[in-house]
Amino acid sequence: MSDLAPLISDLALILICAGIMTLVFKKLKQPLVLGYVVAGFLASPHMPFTPSVMEQASVKVWADIGVIFLLFALGLEFSFKKIVKVGGPAVIAACTVIFCMIMLGIGVGSAFGWSQMDSLFLGGMIAMSSTTIIYKAFDDLGLRKKQFTSLVLSILILEDILAIVLMVMLSTMAVRHNFEGTQMLESVAKLLFFLILWFVVGIYVIPLFLRKCRKLMSDETLLIVALALCFGMVVLAAKTGFSAAFGAFIMGSILAETIDAERIERLVMPVKDLFGAIFFVSVGMMVDPSMIADYAVPILVITLAVIMGQALFGTLGVLLAGQPLKTAMQCGFSLTQIGEFAFIIASLGVSLHVTGQFLYPIVVAVSVITTFLTPYMIRFAEPASNYVDAHLPERWRNFLSRYASGSHTVNHESLWKKLIVALLRITLVYSIVCVAVVALAFRFLVPLCRESLPGIWGSLLAAVLIILCLSPFLRAIMIKKNHSVEFATLWKADRSNRAPLVATIVLRVLLAVGFLMFVISGLFQVSVGLVLGIAFLLVVLMILSRQLKRQSILIERRFFQNLRSRDIQAEYLGEKKPQYAGRLLSKDLHLADYVIPGESLWAGKTLADLNLGKQYGVHVVSILRGKKRINIPGASVRLFPEDKIQVIATDAELNVFGKAMDQASVMDNDVVEKSETILRQFRIDEDSPFLGKTIRDAGIRDKFHCLVVGVEREENVLRAPDPKEPFLEGDIVWIVGESKDVYRLAGQSEYEED
Repeated sequence: MSDLAPLISDLALILICAGIMTLVFKKLKQPLVLGYVVAGFLASPHMPFTPSVMEQASVKVWADIGVIFLLFALGLEFSFKKIVKVGGPAVIAACTVIFCMIMLGIGVGSAFGWSQMDSLFLGGMIAMSSTTIIYKAFDDLGLRKKQFTSLVLSILILEDILAIVLMVMLSTMAVRHNFEGTQMLESVAKLLFFLILWFVVGIYVIPLFLRKCRKLMSDETLLIVALALCFGMVVLAAKTGFSAAFGAFIMGSILAETIDAERIERLVMPVKDLFGAIFFVSVGMMVDPSMIADYAVPILVITLAVIMGQALFGTLGVLLAGQPLKTAMQCGFSLTQIGEFAFIIASLGVSLHVTGQFLYPIVVAVSVITTFLTPYMIRFAEPASNYVDAHLPERWRNFLSRYASGSHTVNHESLWKKLIVALLRITLVYSIVCVAVVALAFRFLVPLCRESLPGIWGSLLAAVLIILCLSPFLRAIMIKKNHSVEFATLWKADRSNRAPLVATIVLRVLLAVGFLMFVISGLFQVSVGLVLGIAFLLVVLMILSRQLKRQSILIERRFFQNLRSRDIQAEYLGEKKPQYAGRLLSKDLHLADYVIPGESLWAGKTLADLNLGKQYGVHVVSILRGKKRINIPGASVRLFPEDKIQVIATDAELNVFGKAMDQASVMDNDVVEKSETILRQFRIDEDSPFLGKTIRDAGIRDKFHCLVVGVEREENVLRAPDPKEPFLEGDIVWIVGESKDVYRLAGQSEYEED
């Protein structure tokens, strides 16, 4: 053991402490994240009564890998399409909470006299609620079916993506040690450029690659390929000036759009759990009790700021989004804690050497306190909302009611708005792809062509190849939406619309000409007029080319097929919720899913027998059975084990319904024991009632509910039973059945136990 590497002994100590603490915290029904933090404290030099980790530098490397896996797994659970699906209320609430909490954190840090960078990082740490802790609290309290929880989870989805953006911005500010607006805009523009580029290219290439290699993808192979893609993007992100965590998140979000996403998530989970545990243990290792004692007042103040700030600003944000007061307060009170991202942002500040060492243990202490208080804050939300509603002036109550109802009216977007938004999206995405093609070509292709071919021929070959690569995207910029319904309707509706519509075409053509002029002028020393003429000629050829039109359409179709592949599979398997799920007419009603357990007493009964609507007030709108969906099932439809039923009801009705389903699924131990199946044998003698009868005539299956599995005859040879062959004297019959039936059968013949 003396030759054991310190790295291995450190890992053993970390995992032993983490293993013990996870069991303890599981027993206490507390989040495992806190158990890991406590385990880190036990393994740190700050704890004199236990062994300590010897090489903290190696643990730091493992912790960095843990952050990569945490963000990769988060990306796998995240989908860019979810941003569109969460809707306006979640966007308004998340942006309100994050902005206000960052300002509150900066204010608290400045009040304590901390540096500008410490205050800024503090604001970032307390702005993000903990997705893991809130998920667990909802599960423990049985609130996952409540209506407000779906809005809270939507807010958390947006907070996660905004946390990634915040990390990139904080990294940029930390490296440059300033807050200049121009540089911040450059950083945000760079972030958006690479975010869109990687996502577009990734969605086009990676699902196609996985589909082509599906026959070769065992679980082991898929895990290695997924991790290779993850760390490849980590390296690419680092090369372009972003954090490793950002690259891991982007690759996870790309893979989240593939049909293999759930399988990859399942395979990556054990690896993520291992390295994630090491990361949280490393967080605990930085906790110094003496420093916590010294900063007891800031810890208390920041804890109060998190609880009161999240509750207040969360409620305000949800109210601004047009939700009722009760829903707003339930959402706000659910967000009153900090967790994983606070640790990640804190470790970012420490690794960049821009924050003080005191900030880390303070944030850990605040996280522990707020986590323990989370369930109580969630429970307190409803009585608090009832108290506020009872004491709210009538004028304010009426105003909030009108504001909430008014926000749900449907506003039809104008045709101009739809057209302009679509044109901007198309132009932005394809322009980013064109910029990337030109940048890569001038970096790698042009030097290669000029080295391979002498004189002007190398530049000419490079120009041809670059323009061929750009052509489908430039044509899409110029032509897309020119024949759309919006464009045609606006063109025919009013002559005054025609000039602006023509202007949209001209501007996009000029943009394409600009790309071509940049390429040509970068490769050849010619006059501006000649470059302009060649560019316009190429644009005309692109517009007229049918082959290019077909190629452009195929590229776009392939991209959207890849983007929708997971949704298409979900529709095929009957797993996708109907579109009306988020738009029920009554605010109190919502759609919820329940699975019929295999042991449920409801299994095998028809909807008419169960009469769920009359008993519990719930209405079954769909039954998902394997790959089949039964919409609006009739009263004669029978429920089967593992059926997923989708029901509409209020929160109170769903709560009663869920309890009734649980009661119907409780197994009776006596029933289990009585239904035990046993294997026995009996002999056919001269007095046996079965002598000379066939299996069917003997009624062994029909009368006694037993199954003959074999007949032993002639030299102890066991053979399969022949239903048409009569039993002979001396036959030994082997039967299987429930114990009561077997013993009843034994009363008809001599019985032997096997």
